[in-house]
Amino acid sequence: MAGLSCGLVGLPNVGKSTLFNAITKAGAEAANYPFCTIEPNIGIVTVPDPRVDRLVEIEAPHSKIYATIEFVDIAGLVKGASQGEGRGNQFLENIHHTNAIVHVVRCFDDGQVVHVDGKVDPIADIQTINLELILADLDLATNAIEHLGKKTKSGDKDAIASIDVLNKVVEHFNDEKPLRTIELTEDDWSKISEYRFITSKLVIYAPNVGEDDLPDMDNDYVKLVKEFAEAEGSVVVPICAKIEEEIGQLENDEAKEFLEDLGLEESGLDRLIKTSYSTLGLITYLTSGEQEVRAWTIAQGTKAPQAAGVIHTDFEKGFIRAEVTPFDVINELGSSKAAQEAGKMGVEGKDYIMKDGDVVFFRVST
Repeated sequence: MAGLSCGLVGLPNVGKSTLFNAITKAGAEAANYPFCTIEPNIGIVTVPDPRVDRLVEIEAPHSKIYATIEFVDIAGLVKGASQGEGRGNQFLENIHHTNAIVHVVRCFDDGQVVHVDGKVDPIADIQTINLELILADLDLATNAIEHLGKKTKSGDKDAIASIDVLNKVVEHFNDEKPLRTIELTEDDWSKISEYRFITSKLVIYAPNVGEDDLPDMDNDYVKLVKEFAEAEGSVVVPICAKIEEEIGQLENDEAKEFLEDLGLEESGLDRLIKTSYSTLGLITYLTSGEQEVRAWTIAQGTKAPQAAGVIHTDFEKGFIRAEVTPFDVINELGSSKAAQEAGKMGVEGKDYIMKDGDVVFFRVST
């Protein structure tokens, strides 16, 4: 599939750029004033996958490639952004191109770090950004209705049907609700699929806590965010951006020891990356051989020929069959060859639906 991209959003001084630094080690400027991140910073990070590491042990290939996510750190948003305040227009344009939104929310007290509204209030912060995005989407829906209205005069049935759905959408926006919370049929969604509504994107809320809240990463602010997220069907991954940035400067062994000292099993970033991946309904299949072990990203429900097409479009066209072995079997028996000799390798055709952790060799015609 095309590159997976998550937009990091949040009000100024919530710890968004600090988190981005930790994720990518790209060094985006983190300063105690609004809009220190002016142009979007983009970083590619790997999806942690011990299955890749295990296959590398078994195959001893020349190279290994993990699945990846692109994180985009976008300039802070303020009230009035939908009308062009702050750097809102840039924010809106850049967020359009992401698959999901990671909404960083300040859930710590620190008198040394200025809050843009003068006080820490995570729900008010969430609602500020949500409302600006809703207003931007409302403007898009209203313009679409106006444009389609011209076609209805000639009796265009598709335009009439689309307007009916868009009117439902507008009513939802007028209630200050994001599109991801609306109830529409699959047919309704198809009628508005061409419009890039920002609030239809899945959201992961990332409450940014202080060091005093480790290892539980919980406080009264976080509880409020969890209640809000649950009500709209979104997920929450608490993080401590400051600690994550420190972890990002360490070697793997040092980072592991540091996490253990903090009472943490894994970093907040690893949890955020994994959650970003799973929230979008994605799975990983693997290819393994002497030359390379690689993880490939596909959507749940993808059939074998389309999965092959992720490697190369010609593979989908020339698909013959897929030789599939579950990773767990290879891990248990010690090699792909042992799994094949034990009769554990399946030969699958065009209707096979790929499973997470499938280790695959595609047979294709050239």
